[in-house]
Amino acid sequence: MPTHHLAPPHTHDRWNKALKPALEVASGDVVVMDCLDSSGAQVTPTSTLTDYLKIDRTKVHTITGPVFVKDAKPGDVLEIEIRRIEHRGWGWTSLVNGLGSLPDRFTNPHLFIWKLDGDFSTSLAPVTLPLAPFLGIVGVCPPEPGEHRTRPPGSFGGNLDVRDLVPGTTLYLPVFNEGALFSAGDGHAAQGNGEVCINGIECPMQAEFRLTVRKDLKLDEPFAELPPARPALLPDRGSWAFIASAPQTMDAVRNVVNHAIDFLVAKFGLTPELAYSLCSVALDLRLSQVVNTPQVTVTGTLAKNLFPS
Repeated sequence: MPTHHLAPPHTHDRWNKALKPALEVASGDVVVMDCLDSSGAQVTPTSTLTDYLKIDRTKVHTITGPVFVKDAKPGDVLEIEIRRIEHRGWGWTSLVNGLGSLPDRFTNPHLFIWKLDGDFSTSLAPVTLPLAPFLGIVGVCPPEPGEHRTRPPGSFGGNLDVRDLVPGTTLYLPVFNEGALFSAGDGHAAQGNGEVCINGIECPMQAEFRLTVRKDLKLDEPFAELPPARPALLPDRGSWAFIASAPQTMDAVRNVVNHAIDFLVAKFGLTPELAYSLCSVALDLRLSQVVNTPQVTVTGTLAKNLFPS
C-alpha cells in the first residue's frame, strides 16, 4: 500500500473546508504525520513560565493536514486505522488562569516540563508515570463553512481527547465534505480520563494512519474499535478512589479532584500545582451512577503504583 509523509509546515489551527489540502491520497493509503505539540512548537523543552505566558494562544491547537482522500463524499464514513504513535522525548503540562476544572482554586499560571524516557517519565518525583501516547485531535473537517476553533469536538471527531485511541484502534468518522479533509494532532504522552487541569502531557508526535473510505457504513457520531488492553507497565498495587455526589456533574467532579489534590499534597508533599498537574495526566474519572436523582456520583481513581511502595 502506498505510504505518504506529511510534516510541518503543512499545519493549521482552524477547521476550514476552504483550506487547500496539504496532501491527496487514495482510499487505503497510509499517511505518516509529524505533529507539533498543541502550541505549534511555541513551547520547547527549555521553556520557562515567562516564555509560556508569551505564546500566541490563537495558535492552539496546531494540527497537521488536511488530507484529501479520493472518492470520499458527504455521507460516507472514513475508516482511520491508527497504526503507530511515537513521542519525541519531552512534553509539557500547564495551568492556565480561568481554564481547567478548578479555575477558582488555581488562579496563577504554572508550567511543568516532562522528560519522556521510552514508556515512562520520572520527571515528577517521586512519581513513576507510565506513558500511553495518543492524539487528542483526530478528525475530518466539519460541514459548516468558515473558520472554526479546534477546541470543541463534534460529530466530525476533532478534539475528543479520548485516551483509548491508541495504536491498534480503528476510528470511524462520518464524512461531511468531499475528500473528508482529515487532520490530526494535539499529541498526549499520558492523560487521565478527564484531563482535569486543561492539559495532558502535551508533546510532539509522529503518527501513522491508514485511511479508507467506507461507503457501506453510515454514522452520525464517531465510533471506534479498540484493541485489547496492553500489559501493565508497572505491577498492579491497587488504586485510591475519590468519590463524590452532587446534583450537578461538574460539582461532583470538582469535589473529587480537590480531594485527590489534597491527598497528594498531604501524603507525598507535592505542591498543589504539581498535584493538580498529576491528576490531569493520571487521575481517571468516571460516572458511577446517574440514576439516583437528584444526585450524580463521580469516582476518580489514582493507581498506587505511581508511587514507591
